[in-house]
Amino acid sequence: MEIILKEDVIGLGYKNDIVNVKSGYGRNYLIPQGKGVIASPSAKKVLAENLRQQAVKLAKIKAEAQAVADKLAGVALTIVTKVSATGSIYGSVNSLQIADELQKLGFDIDRKKIVVKDVKTVGDYVAVVKLHKEVSAEIPFTVIAEGAPAVEEAPAVEETPVVEEAPAAEAEAPVAE
Repeated sequence: MEIILKEDVIGLGYKNDIVNVKSGYGRNYLIPQGKGVIASPSAKKVLAENLRQQAVKLAKIKAEAQAVADKLAGVALTIVTKVSATGSIYGSVNSLQIADELQKLGFDIDRKKIVVKDVKTVGDYVAVVKLHKEVSAEIPFTVIAEGAPAVEEAPAVEETPVVEEAPAAEAEAPVAE
């Protein structure tokens, strides 16, 4: 007996599958429980039409998700938070803070679609926004301390060794001549 499944049945098949089952299983369990219908020619035509319409809707939803992912491609976030003297964050940065920052930039994305590991220290991280089962976007974000001087000190420290090396090289060159 051929049955069109109306929902997923473990060990048998998934929704909208046409499966062959024993007559007793179909008549006594699947059909009365509402888990399947008899696969008559008219039911197969209805199923084919429903699958075609569903494919068009899913393609439209996927295209919209891809458009949002393309807009998110150029976004980089900076999250300012309170930090202890050791550089660890009070609490953590999670999807809620990232969703708030995206909201400020004009993106209305549900925090449940944002996947990020718990961030407990200052640094650079990447969050993944799952817009569709086949479409996701990666958003880089930086966690910095609440004080602006701490941000300005880091580039100055990096530039200082470069400046010190250049005069030392010039000083050694005349001595060698």
